Amino acid sequence: MAEFKCPKCGAPVQFDSQMKTVSCQYCSTRLYIDRSGALFCYILPFQGIADSQEKAIDLFRRWCAHPTRAKGLDTGASITLMKKRYFPVYMFKRVVESKEVVIVEPAKSTLLPGMHALKIPAGDIRVYDNSFNTGDAEVIPHDIRMDVYMSSLPGHPVEQALVYFPIWEIKYTFEGKGYDVVIDGSSGEVFSGQFPERRETAYVLVAAAGFIAFFAEGVVSGLTDLIPLWGTIAAMGVTFICLLAGAFYVAKNK
Repeated sequence: MAEFKCPKCGAPVQFDSQMKTVSCQYCSTRLYIDRSGALFCYILPFQGIADSQEKAIDLFRRWCAHPTRAKGLDTGASITLMKKRYFPVYMFKRVVESKEVVIVEPAKSTLLPGMHALKIPAGDIRVYDNSFNTGDAEVIPHDIRMDVYMSSLPGHPVEQALVYFPIWEIKYTFEGKGYDVVIDGSSGEVFSGQFPERRETAYVLVAAAGFIAFFAEGVVSGLTDLIPLWGTIAAMGVTFICLLAGAFYVAKNK
């Protein structure tokens, strides 16, 4: 059995070579065992606008209603799976060009979107010990070693730790296809790889028809004196109204 001093209380902690995490028997602090020594395990609680399933679903529906999403996605998306989880990431604090930066990398192999874009608010993380209640959230074990990332990190190290990050994992279907999104359980930010996009063809056709109509009216007006100026203006006004009606129809139905 190997032994080291707990970085929080200084008490001796014993562990064997097969252990990846261990808890100090005196202060209950959970520690991550790395080749560089014993590092803190932190956890970030679910909070604010994403601290409940109802709030997470509301965030998802609002994300679905964005103008770039497919028409009717906010009401037509069917949630097939929703998981409340603590996802493991490595937090690297480094000094790069005299500035302290925080780099976050996944500690678990995953295809979930956004796991490289998570942001850890320093003031909200807590030491992960027995006093922290994870409730009904699943704590995902890590399977990637920290040293995988070490050689590619810029600057000089200040601190490195294993952090359990709160996420809502949602799987949903729309028009027969399946998609995934991840909601940051701290900030409420939504991450998605692929999603049903609003079809642009109808908008392009409306714009092209308007351009052709205005161009033709301008050409006809310039080549003949048979059509008075007021007639050209009236024709363009009718075209403009038709374009507005077409754009309104597309926005409502496509």
